[in-house]
Amino acid sequence: MNINTQIFLFLSCFYILCNALHVFSANTTTSFLLNCGSEEGGTDADGRKWEPDTKYLVGNHPHARAELQDSSILSDVPFMDARIFRSEAIYNIPIKPKTRHFLRLYFYPSEYAGLNISNSYFSVVAAGVTLLNNFSASITAQSLTYAYLIKEYSLPANDSDTLSISFKPSDKAVDAFAFVNGIEVTQIPDDLFGSGVMTGFADASIDAKDANLETMYRLNVAGQYIAPNKDSGGLARTWYNDAPYIFSAAMGIDMAANKSLAITYGDLPEYVAPVEVYQTARDMGPDSSMNLKFNLTWLFLVDANFTYIVRLHFCEFNLRRSNQKTFDININNQTAQGGETAADIIGWTGQIGKPTYKDYMIAVIDKPGDDHIQVDLHPSTLSKPQYYDASLNGLEIFKMSDANNNLAGPNPEISPMLAKDLAKGKQKEFQTSGNAVAGGAAGVCLVAAICIIAYQKKRRAPNVESHTSSWLPLTNSHSSTSKSSISGRSTTSSHLSTLAQGLCRHFSLPEIKKATKNFNESNVIGVGGFGKVYKGIIDQNVKVAIKRSNPQSEQGVNEFETEIEMLSKLRHKHLVSLIGFCEEDEEMCLVYDYMALGTLREHLYNTKRPKLSWRQRLEISIGSARGLHYLHTGAKYTIIHRDVKTTNILLNENWIAKVSDFGLSKTGPNLDKGHVSTVVKGSFGYLDPEYFKRQQLTEKSDVYSFGVVLFEVLCARAALNPNLPKEQVSLADWALHCQRKGILDDIIDPHIKGKIDPECLKKFAETAEKCLDDAGTERPSMGDVLWNLEFALQLQDNSGSSKHSTQAEASDTYTSREIHGNGNIGNNYETGRDSDDPSEVFSQIVNPRGR
Repeated sequence: MNINTQIFLFLSCFYILCNALHVFSANTTTSFLLNCGSEEGGTDADGRKWEPDTKYLVGNHPHARAELQDSSILSDVPFMDARIFRSEAIYNIPIKPKTRHFLRLYFYPSEYAGLNISNSYFSVVAAGVTLLNNFSASITAQSLTYAYLIKEYSLPANDSDTLSISFKPSDKAVDAFAFVNGIEVTQIPDDLFGSGVMTGFADASIDAKDANLETMYRLNVAGQYIAPNKDSGGLARTWYNDAPYIFSAAMGIDMAANKSLAITYGDLPEYVAPVEVYQTARDMGPDSSMNLKFNLTWLFLVDANFTYIVRLHFCEFNLRRSNQKTFDININNQTAQGGETAADIIGWTGQIGKPTYKDYMIAVIDKPGDDHIQVDLHPSTLSKPQYYDASLNGLEIFKMSDANNNLAGPNPEISPMLAKDLAKGKQKEFQTSGNAVAGGAAGVCLVAAICIIAYQKKRRAPNVESHTSSWLPLTNSHSSTSKSSISGRSTTSSHLSTLAQGLCRHFSLPEIKKATKNFNESNVIGVGGFGKVYKGIIDQNVKVAIKRSNPQSEQGVNEFETEIEMLSKLRHKHLVSLIGFCEEDEEMCLVYDYMALGTLREHLYNTKRPKLSWRQRLEISIGSARGLHYLHTGAKYTIIHRDVKTTNILLNENWIAKVSDFGLSKTGPNLDKGHVSTVVKGSFGYLDPEYFKRQQLTEKSDVYSFGVVLFEVLCARAALNPNLPKEQVSLADWALHCQRKGILDDIIDPHIKGKIDPECLKKFAETAEKCLDDAGTERPSMGDVLWNLEFALQLQDNSGSSKHSTQAEASDTYTSREIHGNGNIGNNYETGRDSDDPSEVFSQIVNPRGR
């Protein structure tokens, strides 16, 4: 081999090596994880390694150990050690010049070395940007009942090779000090942020490439929590479920892509969002006519006087052609996409399974009521698409700094009720925010707390409750499960058979198939988050309702277990009876008493059924109250239903009301302290606002929901109706307004108006009003509610104006095909979808993701 050949080979290898190094460096990120105040660093709950902060900190500043460890703290790192600052302090962290970075700050507002955490007020400035100003982690945590907070910022590229972060105690507070538990700096691609269209102005755009940003919300719509170590591109972002932010009469349907469908990014960088984000979506539902009557709506609280980037992620995994589904996108009632530019996912991407995203800008001005961002999706009719529908896969909201390079918002206000509790010295049980991406406004920090708790429950020690949705701590039912080799879903036959032995019947799968004629579609009487409900016949002539879990639904496992654990131990005239269950060959079925007359809601409005008389409504209300009163007082432990609404009150052939659906119920000895801190579950419109704000569940949360039911019975309208004027959208708010103004008679159902004894109406309305008191402690017990309703019935009977009216013979089938918990109605779930590939087209039937 001559010298020229050797030189050529050497240069070739050198070129290849340099190119490989360039590719490697271009696709990896540089991260710093500083466990502030720790001498050794450590490993966090996600397996990430943290180092001490000393070599990056200028000067000597004391460190301290938290005196108490909240039960939600799964790992000492990075929360139990803190760096304390009595004067201004600076961290200098080496970074790659001209590169954008995420900066995350971790705060656990505990007591440190005798310091009063309520004195901690401070500012944080990084790269010349004010991130926090007069910030109190203690107030924020107390207001939102969190254990700890995480703030995430995105700082643009500059020429410096050092990121300087300054912590400065406030000069406006006595004995003020600053502290921090953890600092994370992660390099991110420069093109992660670009320009976005200004909402309401079709041609206006703002370049965000060089903007200072704070992450306010990051949601995996209709999907599960995604931990930092599972994020794409090594960006260590945290993604949360969107359910707590849905603000509409209907929640739509959770869909999941067919497992055989590959998500193909194409020219879109994979670091934009993890593949899991594009594998789930929230869809309006299969009934086009119904979809035209409502919006998919999400509501987010933010700080006023800032401009925000709203990033929407899309990926179509059912349809294959453009103009099969088009929809309008409105943000704060301003058009982002609409008319001739309506959203068309396939039109944007050109193929199924290919992700995309769109950025929109919205300015939130400081005026009364303008402290939120509302995102609405609605089917577009202009281009006459094949289906009237809309869907969304992911959502992110970022705050842009103002003209003064400021991102700081005000500290949240502590509610009067919470302030009163704190003044009395009651011990607060902080509910974890998990790895929260917390914003400045009071509601902003809700981004993580509500959704992350379920994830953290799963990670606790084996002797701690591991349910992620049922929240029924009777047994640790996941501890003895095994994984199915077919679906990967946990199966629990052995555990459930033991649990229900002697209490309810164990059906074989052949018995279930015989009862439902092999799950014949003609026997379907309802559809819910758990799956379809079939009318069936067992033991030759006994009618039953059989709820069949969707085979691909992870959510169904928890609801299945909870229903059995709950109902196998309860027997009451006004609770729906569980006859038995089947758990065999990847099938999960629950067998109930057949309720021939369907749900209470079906007899109140939007129905062709005969309307109920006032006396019948009173009797149904009393029966429901008896069932709930038994749950609260008659069982071994207090049981909180947590999803009381008119669709969960069923009627048998004799008009006897029975409370149903215990998939969200919570019980246990923990309630003897008055409340349980738990992730918010329930249905919007019925949700106790105190429970929503504080995540502290009591039986009074059921009382609030039942108050909404009482007004629904009286007024025959939905608990939430976004088509009405703003002040009338919420039935609870509007009915209270009318009650207090003395004009309740104006909104009573015309069918019963004038047929109610005045004294009966007064007692009934007062009872409903008391149920809806803002403070749970001021609401009556369910026993008191029951007594008042029975008294109202006596007043009605004594008036002589009421006779027990008769109804037309009750149908023996339900008239609605309701999607559980969202109000969508459609009789044929195999209509109105692309016919190219039915197995993929109907994957939302195969893969609903719970409620």
